[in-house]
Amino acid sequence: MSNEHGYHGNTENHLARLRRIEGQVRGLQRMISQGEYCIDILTQVSAVQSALDSVAVNLLKDHMNHCVVTAAHESDEAAQAKVDEAAAAIARLIKS
Repeated sequence: MSNEHGYHGNTENHLARLRRIEGQVRGLQRMISQGEYCIDILTQVSAVQSALDSVAVNLLKDHMNHCVVTAAHESDEAAQAKVDEAAAAIARLIKS
């Protein structure tokens, strides 16, 4: 199996999204330090959570399209292991 991760082709896109999220988090810090209104801060927290969820879904899609498909070409056992791994990741995302 290749050591290349499924997101390899989208690395720059994922990094750009994460940098934007990092900026949003810094904005949240600034809002709190400046005593902004609670609801406005919570609105921005929701936006950050949504942005992180988007990154997670795209990483999961990359995993399914690359890692699971590659494993399916190797063997049924390898494919099942990758599907189980993806299911566990989805369960963690839903739980959080």
